[in-house]
Amino acid sequence: MLHLDNAATSPVREAALAAAWPFLTASFGNPSSTHGLGEEAAAALADARKGVAAALGCRATEVVFTSGGTEANNLAIKGLALGDPRGRHLVTSRIEHESLLASVDYLARFHGFEVTFVEVDASGRVTGEALAAALRDDTTLVSLATANNEVGTVQDVAALASVAHARGVPFHADAIQAAGSLDVSMATTGVDALSLSGHKLGAPKGVGVLAVRARLPLEPLLHGGGQERGRRSGTENVAFAVAFAVALRLAEAERFEEQERPSREQPLLPGSARDTFIGDVLARIPDARLTGHASARLPRHASFVLPGVNGETVLLELEQRGVLASAGAACAAGHDEPSHVLLSLGIAEDDARTALRFTWGASTTSAELEGVAEALADVVSKVSSLTRPPALQ
Repeated sequence: MLHLDNAATSPVREAALAAAWPFLTASFGNPSSTHGLGEEAAAALADARKGVAAALGCRATEVVFTSGGTEANNLAIKGLALGDPRGRHLVTSRIEHESLLASVDYLARFHGFEVTFVEVDASGRVTGEALAAALRDDTTLVSLATANNEVGTVQDVAALASVAHARGVPFHADAIQAAGSLDVSMATTGVDALSLSGHKLGAPKGVGVLAVRARLPLEPLLHGGGQERGRRSGTENVAFAVAFAVALRLAEAERFEEQERPSREQPLLPGSARDTFIGDVLARIPDARLTGHASARLPRHASFVLPGVNGETVLLELEQRGVLASAGAACAAGHDEPSHVLLSLGIAEDDARTALRFTWGASTTSAELEGVAEALADVVSKVSSLTRPPALQ
Protein backbone atom coordinates (compact mmCIF):
# COMPACT_ATOMS: atom_id res chain seq x y z
CA MET A 1 0.00 0.00 0.00
CA LEU A 2 1.15 3.53 -0.83
CA HIS A 3 0.25 5.81 2.08
CA LEU A 4 -0.73 9.26 0.83
CA ASP A 5 -2.62 10.29 3.96
CA ASN A 6 0.24 11.65 6.05
CA ALA A 7 -1.82 14.70 7.01
CA ALA A 8 -4.00 12.31 9.01
CA THR A 9 -1.07 10.47 10.56
CA SER A 10 2.45 9.45 9.67
CA PRO A 11 4.27 6.14 10.24
CA VAL A 12 6.07 5.94 13.56
CA ARG A 13 9.82 6.33 13.08
CA GLU A 14 11.91 3.38 14.23
CA ALA A 15 14.38 5.74 15.91
CA ALA A 16 11.56 7.34 17.91
CA LEU A 17 10.31 3.93 19.06
CA ALA A 18 13.82 2.82 19.98
CA ALA A 19 14.36 5.97 22.03
CA ALA A 20 11.04 5.53 23.83
CA TRP A 21 11.39 1.82 24.58
CA PRO A 22 13.66 2.02 27.66
CA PHE A 23 11.17 4.32 29.38
CA LEU A 24 8.35 1.86 28.72
CA THR A 25 10.36 -0.98 30.24
CA ALA A 26 13.31 -0.89 32.66
CA SER A 27 13.51 2.90 33.11
CA PHE A 28 9.85 3.27 34.02
CA GLY A 29 10.26 5.73 36.89
CA ASN A 30 7.99 8.67 37.67
CA PRO A 31 9.97 11.85 36.91
CA SER A 32 8.61 13.44 40.09
CA SER A 33 10.11 10.70 42.28
CA THR A 34 13.32 11.55 44.13
CA HIS A 35 14.97 8.11 43.94
CA GLY A 36 17.35 6.98 41.22
CA LEU A 37 14.70 5.55 38.89
CA GLY A 38 12.69 8.76 39.05
CA GLU A 39 15.74 10.92 38.54
CA GLU A 40 16.64 8.89 35.45
CA ALA A 41 13.20 9.58 34.00
CA ALA A 42 13.41 13.26 34.96
CA ALA A 43 16.76 13.60 33.19
CA ALA A 44 15.36 12.02 30.02
CA LEU A 45 12.37 14.34 30.14
CA ALA A 46 14.61 17.36 30.59
CA ASP A 47 16.77 16.31 27.62
CA ALA A 48 13.66 15.85 25.46
CA ARG A 49 12.41 19.28 26.47
CA LYS A 50 15.77 20.86 25.56
CA GLY A 51 15.73 19.14 22.16
CA VAL A 52 12.24 20.37 21.36
CA ALA A 53 13.12 23.89 22.51
CA ALA A 54 16.20 23.96 20.29
CA ALA A 55 14.11 23.01 17.25
CA LEU A 56 11.37 25.54 18.07
CA GLY A 57 13.57 28.51 18.93
CA CYS A 58 12.38 28.89 22.51
CA ARG A 59 13.53 28.15 26.05
CA ALA A 60 13.21 24.66 27.48
CA THR A 61 11.07 26.11 30.27
CA GLU A 62 8.58 27.31 27.63
CA VAL A 63 7.84 23.78 26.33
CA VAL A 64 4.73 22.05 27.69
CA PHE A 65 4.20 18.39 26.80
CA THR A 66 0.54 17.49 26.16
CA SER A 67 -1.46 14.46 25.04
CA GLY A 68 -1.55 15.71 21.43
CA GLY A 69 -2.40 18.57 19.13
CA THR A 70 -6.00 18.90 20.27
CA GLU A 71 -4.96 19.44 23.88
CA ALA A 72 -2.18 21.80 22.80
CA ASN A 73 -4.68 23.96 20.89
CA ASN A 74 -7.17 23.89 23.75
CA LEU A 75 -4.52 24.85 26.28
CA ALA A 76 -3.19 27.63 24.08
CA ILE A 77 -6.54 29.26 23.36
CA LYS A 78 -8.32 28.74 26.66
CA GLY A 79 -5.18 29.09 28.75
CA LEU A 80 -3.98 32.33 27.16
CA ALA A 81 -7.44 33.89 26.91
CA LEU A 82 -8.34 33.15 30.52
CA GLY A 83 -4.87 33.93 31.84
CA ASP A 84 -4.71 37.42 30.29
CA PRO A 85 -7.08 40.09 31.63
CA ARG A 86 -6.54 42.35 28.58
CA GLY A 87 -10.05 41.76 27.19
CA ARG A 88 -12.61 39.23 26.02
CA HIS A 89 -12.26 39.35 22.27
CA LEU A 90 -10.69 36.63 20.11
CA VAL A 91 -9.72 36.59 16.44
CA THR A 92 -9.49 33.46 14.31
CA SER A 93 -10.82 32.26 10.94
CA ARG A 94 -13.56 29.90 9.85
CA ILE A 95 -11.17 27.46 8.14
CA GLU A 96 -9.39 26.39 11.32
CA HIS A 97 -9.18 22.90 12.78
CA GLU A 98 -12.15 21.82 14.89
CA SER A 99 -10.05 21.78 18.06
CA LEU A 100 -9.39 25.49 17.60
CA LEU A 101 -12.93 26.41 16.59
CA ALA A 102 -14.44 24.41 19.44
CA SER A 103 -12.12 26.12 21.92
CA VAL A 104 -13.16 29.64 20.90
CA ASP A 105 -16.79 28.51 20.90
CA TYR A 106 -16.37 27.27 24.47
CA LEU A 107 -14.97 30.63 25.54
CA ALA A 108 -17.85 32.43 23.85
CA ARG A 109 -20.54 30.26 25.42
CA PHE A 110 -19.20 29.90 28.94
CA HIS A 111 -16.97 32.94 29.50
CA GLY A 112 -18.61 35.71 27.50
CA PHE A 113 -15.88 36.15 24.87
CA GLU A 114 -16.68 37.68 21.51
CA VAL A 115 -15.14 36.12 18.41
CA THR A 116 -14.28 37.81 15.13
CA PHE A 117 -13.68 35.49 12.19
CA VAL A 118 -11.19 37.21 9.92
CA GLU A 119 -11.97 36.85 6.22
CA VAL A 120 -9.93 34.52 4.00
CA ASP A 121 -9.69 34.64 0.22
CA ALA A 122 -10.74 31.84 -2.12
CA SER A 123 -7.43 30.06 -1.54
CA GLY A 124 -7.65 30.30 2.25
CA ARG A 125 -5.12 33.09 2.78
CA VAL A 126 -5.46 35.78 5.45
CA THR A 127 -4.07 39.21 4.56
CA GLY A 128 -2.45 41.57 7.02
CA GLU A 129 -5.06 44.18 6.15
CA ALA A 130 -7.91 41.81 6.96
CA LEU A 131 -6.33 40.85 10.28
CA ALA A 132 -5.68 44.49 11.21
CA ALA A 133 -9.33 45.30 10.53
CA ALA A 134 -10.45 42.48 12.83
CA LEU A 135 -8.39 43.61 15.83
CA ARG A 136 -9.87 45.68 18.65
CA ASP A 137 -8.56 47.37 21.76
CA ASP A 138 -9.91 44.47 23.82
CA THR A 139 -8.56 41.67 21.60
CA THR A 140 -6.76 39.22 23.85
CA LEU A 141 -5.53 36.62 21.35
CA VAL A 142 -5.18 35.87 17.63
CA SER A 143 -5.12 32.17 16.78
CA LEU A 144 -4.54 30.92 13.22
CA ALA A 145 -3.06 27.81 11.63
CA THR A 146 0.31 28.06 9.94
CA ALA A 147 -0.99 25.69 7.26
CA ASN A 148 -4.47 24.34 6.65
CA ASN A 149 -4.76 20.58 7.02
CA GLU A 150 -7.44 20.14 4.35
CA VAL A 151 -6.32 22.38 1.49
CA GLY A 152 -2.66 22.88 2.37
CA THR A 153 -2.66 26.69 2.19
CA VAL A 154 0.21 28.29 4.11
CA GLN A 155 -0.17 31.61 5.90
CA ASP A 156 2.53 34.27 6.18
CA VAL A 157 2.59 33.77 9.92
CA ALA A 158 5.52 36.10 10.58
CA ALA A 159 3.73 39.01 8.87
CA LEU A 160 0.43 38.24 10.60
CA ALA A 161 2.10 37.98 14.00
CA SER A 162 3.68 41.40 13.39
CA VAL A 163 0.25 42.88 12.70
CA ALA A 164 -1.07 41.47 15.96
CA HIS A 165 1.97 42.61 17.92
CA ALA A 166 1.58 46.16 16.60
CA ARG A 167 -1.64 46.25 18.60
CA GLY A 168 -0.11 44.46 21.59
CA VAL A 169 -2.00 41.21 20.91
CA PRO A 170 -0.38 37.76 21.41
CA PHE A 171 -0.40 35.41 18.42
CA HIS A 172 -0.90 31.63 18.65
CA ALA A 173 0.00 29.48 15.64
CA ASP A 174 -1.47 26.03 15.16
CA ALA A 175 1.60 24.54 13.42
CA ILE A 176 0.44 20.94 13.72
CA GLN A 177 0.24 20.38 9.98
CA ALA A 178 3.27 22.53 9.11
CA ALA A 179 5.96 21.19 11.44
CA GLY A 180 8.56 19.14 9.63
CA SER A 181 7.66 20.74 6.29
CA LEU A 182 8.13 24.44 7.06
CA ASP A 183 10.22 26.56 9.39
CA VAL A 184 7.85 26.99 12.34
CA SER A 185 10.49 28.24 14.78
CA MET A 186 9.23 30.85 17.21
CA ALA A 187 12.51 32.70 16.72
CA THR A 188 11.82 32.96 12.98
CA THR A 189 8.08 33.55 12.95
CA GLY A 190 7.84 35.66 16.10
CA VAL A 191 4.72 33.88 17.35
CA ASP A 192 4.00 33.78 21.07
CA ALA A 193 2.60 30.25 21.25
CA LEU A 194 2.90 27.21 19.00
CA SER A 195 1.02 23.89 18.91
CA LEU A 196 2.48 20.63 17.57
CA SER A 197 1.32 17.02 17.38
CA GLY A 198 3.70 14.06 17.57
CA HIS A 199 1.99 11.65 15.21
CA LYS A 200 2.25 14.10 12.31
CA LEU A 201 6.04 13.91 12.68
CA GLY A 202 6.64 10.20 13.21
CA ALA A 203 6.15 9.97 16.98
CA PRO A 204 3.43 7.73 18.46
CA LYS A 205 -0.11 9.02 18.80
CA GLY A 206 -0.79 10.54 22.20
CA VAL A 207 1.88 13.22 22.57
CA GLY A 208 2.01 16.87 21.58
CA VAL A 209 3.64 20.14 22.56
CA LEU A 210 2.55 23.65 23.34
CA ALA A 211 5.44 26.10 23.30
CA VAL A 212 4.41 29.35 24.96
CA ARG A 213 6.44 32.40 25.90
CA ALA A 214 7.12 32.54 29.64
CA ARG A 215 5.97 36.16 29.89
CA LEU A 216 2.38 35.17 29.03
CA PRO A 217 0.06 34.04 31.84
CA LEU A 218 -1.36 30.60 31.05
CA GLU A 219 -4.36 29.25 32.93
CA PRO A 220 -4.05 25.44 33.08
CA LEU A 221 -6.82 23.15 31.88
CA LEU A 222 -5.74 20.30 34.16
CA HIS A 223 -5.22 20.87 37.88
CA GLY A 224 -3.50 18.59 40.35
CA GLY A 225 0.16 17.88 40.96
CA GLY A 226 1.50 20.96 39.22
CA GLN A 227 3.66 19.18 36.66
CA GLU A 228 4.98 21.05 33.62
CA ARG A 229 5.74 24.07 35.84
CA GLY A 230 2.11 24.24 36.90
CA ARG A 231 0.76 24.52 33.36
CA ARG A 232 -0.35 20.93 32.79
CA SER A 233 -0.82 18.64 35.77
CA GLY A 234 -0.49 14.88 35.44
CA THR A 235 2.43 12.48 35.45
CA GLU A 236 4.42 13.14 32.30
CA ASN A 237 4.56 10.56 29.52
CA VAL A 238 8.34 10.33 29.50
CA ALA A 239 8.60 7.68 26.78
CA PHE A 240 6.46 9.59 24.31
CA ALA A 241 8.12 12.92 25.14
CA VAL A 242 11.46 11.32 24.29
CA ALA A 243 9.98 9.91 21.08
CA PHE A 244 8.55 13.32 20.18
CA ALA A 245 11.93 15.01 20.55
CA VAL A 246 13.61 12.40 18.32
CA ALA A 247 10.86 12.57 15.67
CA LEU A 248 10.97 16.38 15.58
CA ARG A 249 14.77 16.38 15.25
CA LEU A 250 14.65 13.90 12.38
CA ALA A 251 11.83 15.75 10.63
CA GLU A 252 13.79 18.99 10.85
CA ALA A 253 16.91 17.26 9.53
CA GLU A 254 14.96 15.93 6.54
CA ARG A 255 13.63 19.39 5.85
CA PHE A 256 17.14 20.83 5.73
CA GLU A 257 18.71 17.98 3.80
CA GLU A 258 16.17 17.56 1.00
CA GLN A 259 17.46 18.52 -2.41
CA GLU A 260 16.28 17.83 -5.91
CA ARG A 261 17.57 14.61 -7.42
CA PRO A 262 17.61 13.84 -11.14
CA SER A 263 16.40 10.24 -10.92
CA ARG A 264 12.64 9.78 -11.10
CA GLU A 265 13.03 6.82 -8.74
CA GLN A 266 14.36 9.04 -5.95
CA PRO A 267 12.46 11.44 -3.69
CA LEU A 268 12.36 14.93 -5.17
CA LEU A 269 12.44 18.35 -3.63
CA PRO A 270 8.94 18.28 -2.10
CA GLY A 271 7.56 21.39 -3.80
CA SER A 272 8.74 20.17 -7.19
CA ALA A 273 7.11 16.78 -6.77
CA ARG A 274 3.92 18.45 -5.57
CA ASP A 275 3.66 20.80 -8.53
CA THR A 276 4.35 18.02 -11.02
CA PHE A 277 1.70 15.83 -9.41
CA ILE A 278 -0.87 18.63 -9.34
CA GLY A 279 -0.22 19.43 -12.98
CA ASP A 280 -0.48 15.77 -13.93
CA VAL A 281 -3.84 15.35 -12.18
CA LEU A 282 -5.31 18.51 -13.69
CA ALA A 283 -4.12 17.50 -17.16
CA ARG A 284 -5.54 13.98 -16.91
CA ILE A 285 -8.88 14.99 -15.31
CA PRO A 286 -10.27 18.09 -17.07
CA ASP A 287 -13.03 18.72 -14.50
CA ALA A 288 -10.69 18.48 -11.49
CA ARG A 289 -10.01 21.69 -9.56
CA LEU A 290 -7.19 22.35 -7.13
CA THR A 291 -8.29 23.55 -3.69
CA GLY A 292 -6.13 25.90 -1.68
CA HIS A 293 -3.33 28.13 -2.89
CA ALA A 294 -1.42 27.04 -5.99
CA SER A 295 2.03 27.88 -4.61
CA ALA A 296 1.69 29.02 -0.98
CA ARG A 297 0.86 25.51 0.15
CA LEU A 298 2.49 22.65 2.02
CA PRO A 299 5.23 21.00 -0.04
CA ARG A 300 3.75 17.49 0.11
CA HIS A 301 0.06 18.33 -0.15
CA ALA A 302 -2.33 18.23 -3.11
CA SER A 303 -6.10 18.57 -2.74
CA PHE A 304 -8.85 18.62 -5.35
CA VAL A 305 -12.56 18.64 -5.91
CA LEU A 306 -13.86 16.39 -8.69
CA PRO A 307 -17.30 17.70 -9.67
CA GLY A 308 -19.70 15.00 -10.75
CA VAL A 309 -18.15 12.07 -8.91
CA ASN A 310 -18.48 10.76 -5.37
CA GLY A 311 -15.27 11.34 -3.44
CA GLU A 312 -15.75 8.38 -1.11
CA THR A 313 -16.32 6.06 -4.07
CA VAL A 314 -13.09 7.27 -5.65
CA LEU A 315 -11.22 6.67 -2.39
CA LEU A 316 -12.51 3.10 -2.15
CA GLU A 317 -11.48 2.40 -5.73
CA LEU A 318 -8.03 3.85 -5.11
CA GLU A 319 -7.61 1.67 -2.04
CA GLN A 320 -8.37 -1.37 -4.19
CA ARG A 321 -5.43 -0.26 -6.32
CA GLY A 322 -3.10 0.12 -3.36
CA VAL A 323 -3.37 3.87 -2.76
CA LEU A 324 -4.50 5.32 0.57
CA ALA A 325 -5.73 8.93 0.48
CA SER A 326 -8.51 10.86 2.20
CA ALA A 327 -11.49 13.12 1.63
CA GLY A 328 -10.18 15.75 4.05
CA ALA A 329 -9.65 16.01 7.80
CA ALA A 330 -9.45 12.58 9.44
CA CYS A 331 -11.25 13.86 12.56
CA ALA A 332 -14.32 14.59 10.39
CA ALA A 333 -14.37 11.17 8.72
CA GLY A 334 -17.77 9.49 8.87
CA HIS A 335 -19.67 12.78 9.03
CA ASP A 336 -22.22 13.46 6.30
CA GLU A 337 -21.68 17.20 6.34
CA PRO A 338 -19.35 18.69 3.73
CA SER A 339 -16.11 20.26 4.91
CA HIS A 340 -16.52 23.58 6.72
CA VAL A 341 -13.18 24.61 5.23
CA LEU A 342 -14.27 24.09 1.63
CA LEU A 343 -17.61 25.80 2.21
CA SER A 344 -15.80 28.78 3.75
CA LEU A 345 -13.70 29.04 0.59
CA GLY A 346 -16.86 29.43 -1.48
CA ILE A 347 -16.93 25.90 -2.89
CA ALA A 348 -20.44 24.64 -3.60
CA GLU A 349 -21.76 21.99 -1.22
CA ASP A 350 -22.11 19.33 -3.93
CA ASP A 351 -18.55 19.94 -5.12
CA ALA A 352 -17.24 19.92 -1.54
CA ARG A 353 -18.52 16.35 -1.19
CA THR A 354 -16.17 15.29 -4.00
CA ALA A 355 -12.99 16.45 -2.25
CA LEU A 356 -9.82 14.37 -2.24
CA ARG A 357 -6.56 15.01 -0.40
CA PHE A 358 -3.16 13.46 -1.11
CA THR A 359 -0.36 14.01 1.44
CA TRP A 360 2.89 12.10 1.35
CA GLY A 361 6.18 11.66 3.15
CA ALA A 362 9.81 12.39 2.36
CA SER A 363 10.43 8.94 0.87
CA THR A 364 7.65 9.12 -1.75
CA THR A 365 9.08 9.19 -5.28
CA SER A 366 8.00 11.08 -8.37
CA ALA A 367 7.41 7.76 -10.13
CA GLU A 368 4.96 6.74 -7.40
CA LEU A 369 3.10 10.04 -7.67
CA GLU A 370 2.94 9.66 -11.44
CA GLY A 371 1.35 6.25 -10.94
CA VAL A 372 -1.18 7.73 -8.52
CA ALA A 373 -2.20 10.41 -11.02
CA GLU A 374 -2.69 7.74 -13.66
CA ALA A 375 -4.71 5.55 -11.29
CA LEU A 376 -6.83 8.50 -10.17
CA ALA A 377 -7.68 9.45 -13.74
CA ASP A 378 -8.65 5.85 -14.51
CA VAL A 379 -10.81 5.62 -11.38
CA VAL A 380 -12.58 8.92 -12.09
CA SER A 381 -13.30 7.78 -15.65
CA LYS A 382 -14.69 4.49 -14.35
CA VAL A 383 -16.84 6.11 -11.65
CA SER A 384 -18.12 8.76 -14.07
CA SER A 385 -19.16 6.13 -16.59
CA LEU A 386 -21.14 4.29 -13.92
CA THR A 387 -23.05 7.41 -12.88
CA ARG A 388 -23.51 8.95 -16.31
CA PRO A 389 -27.12 8.61 -17.59
CA PRO A 390 -27.49 6.34 -20.63
CA ALA A 391 -27.53 8.00 -24.02
CA LEU A 392 -30.94 8.54 -25.59
CA GLN A 393 -31.75 6.14 -28.42
